[in-house]
Amino acid sequence: MFVKTQLRIYTINKGQLEQFASEWAQKIRPLREKLGFQVLGAWTVPSTNQFVWIMALEEGKNWDELDAAYFGSEERKAMQPDPGRLIARMENQFMEAV
Repeated sequence: MFVKTQLRIYTINKGQLEQFASEWAQKIRPLREKLGFQVLGAWTVPSTNQFVWIMALEEGKNWDELDAAYFGSEERKAMQPDPGRLIARMENQFMEAV
Protein backbone atom coordinates (compact mmCIF):
# COMPACT_ATOMS: atom_id res chain seq x y z
CA MET A 1 0.00 0.00 0.00
CA PHE A 2 1.25 3.46 -0.88
CA VAL A 3 1.40 6.08 1.84
CA LYS A 4 2.21 9.00 -0.43
CA THR A 5 1.66 9.45 -4.14
CA GLN A 6 2.81 12.53 -6.00
CA LEU A 7 1.84 13.89 -9.40
CA ARG A 8 4.64 15.79 -11.10
CA ILE A 9 4.00 18.00 -14.11
CA TYR A 10 7.03 19.57 -15.73
CA THR A 11 6.74 22.10 -18.52
CA ILE A 12 9.81 21.54 -20.64
CA ASN A 13 11.67 24.17 -22.64
CA LYS A 14 10.35 24.33 -26.19
CA GLY A 15 11.88 21.72 -28.46
CA GLN A 16 13.45 19.78 -25.56
CA LEU A 17 10.66 17.34 -24.58
CA GLU A 18 12.18 14.25 -26.22
CA GLN A 19 15.61 15.08 -24.82
CA PHE A 20 14.21 15.49 -21.31
CA ALA A 21 12.22 12.24 -21.53
CA SER A 22 15.35 10.39 -22.59
CA GLU A 23 17.52 11.85 -19.81
CA TRP A 24 14.75 11.23 -17.25
CA ALA A 25 14.51 7.56 -18.27
CA GLN A 26 18.28 7.07 -18.22
CA LYS A 27 19.22 9.08 -15.14
CA ILE A 28 16.38 10.24 -12.90
CA ARG A 29 14.05 7.25 -12.84
CA PRO A 30 16.73 4.65 -12.04
CA LEU A 31 18.12 6.73 -9.16
CA ARG A 32 14.69 7.45 -7.71
CA GLU A 33 13.87 3.73 -7.81
CA LYS A 34 17.25 2.78 -6.35
CA LEU A 35 16.52 5.01 -3.36
CA GLY A 36 13.09 3.48 -2.71
CA PHE A 37 10.58 5.48 -4.72
CA GLN A 38 8.25 3.72 -7.13
CA VAL A 39 7.53 5.32 -10.46
CA LEU A 40 3.95 4.42 -11.38
CA GLY A 41 4.09 5.91 -14.86
CA ALA A 42 5.37 8.71 -17.06
CA TRP A 43 3.87 10.45 -20.08
CA THR A 44 4.65 13.25 -22.49
CA VAL A 45 2.06 15.80 -23.58
CA PRO A 46 3.55 17.18 -26.80
CA SER A 47 0.79 19.76 -27.36
CA THR A 48 1.75 21.56 -24.13
CA ASN A 49 5.43 20.54 -24.00
CA GLN A 50 4.85 18.77 -20.68
CA PHE A 51 6.30 15.72 -19.02
CA VAL A 52 3.99 14.13 -16.46
CA TRP A 53 4.88 11.40 -14.01
CA ILE A 54 3.62 9.79 -10.83
CA MET A 55 5.88 8.70 -8.00
CA ALA A 56 4.90 6.86 -4.82
CA LEU A 57 6.26 5.50 -1.55
CA GLU A 58 5.13 2.47 0.35
CA GLU A 59 4.10 2.48 3.98
CA GLY A 60 6.98 2.77 6.41
CA LYS A 61 9.14 4.97 4.19
CA ASN A 62 9.70 8.69 4.78
CA TRP A 63 9.22 10.91 1.71
CA ASP A 64 11.23 13.86 3.00
CA GLU A 65 14.19 11.69 4.01
CA LEU A 66 14.30 9.82 0.70
CA ASP A 67 13.86 13.01 -1.30
CA ALA A 68 16.78 14.59 0.58
CA ALA A 69 18.82 11.44 -0.02
CA TYR A 70 18.07 11.72 -3.75
CA PHE A 71 19.17 15.34 -4.05
CA GLY A 72 22.14 14.79 -1.74
CA SER A 73 23.41 11.67 -3.49
CA GLU A 74 26.68 11.70 -5.38
CA GLU A 75 24.87 10.15 -8.36
CA ARG A 76 22.44 13.08 -8.57
CA LYS A 77 25.19 15.65 -8.14
CA ALA A 78 27.17 13.93 -10.92
CA MET A 79 24.36 14.13 -13.50
CA GLN A 80 25.97 16.14 -16.27
CA PRO A 81 24.43 17.74 -18.00
CA ASP A 82 21.78 18.23 -15.34
CA PRO A 83 18.35 17.23 -16.72
CA GLY A 84 16.85 20.08 -14.68
CA ARG A 85 18.29 22.54 -17.17
CA LEU A 86 15.47 21.55 -19.56
CA ILE A 87 12.62 22.28 -17.14
CA ALA A 88 10.89 25.65 -17.46
CA ARG A 89 8.29 25.02 -14.73
CA MET A 90 7.52 22.33 -12.15
CA GLU A 91 4.25 21.48 -10.42
CA ASN A 92 4.28 18.79 -7.71
CA GLN A 93 1.09 17.75 -5.93
CA PHE A 94 0.48 14.96 -3.43
CA MET A 95 -2.65 12.98 -4.30
CA GLU A 96 -5.11 10.95 -2.24
CA ALA A 97 -6.98 7.90 -3.49
CA VAL A 98 -10.77 8.02 -3.57
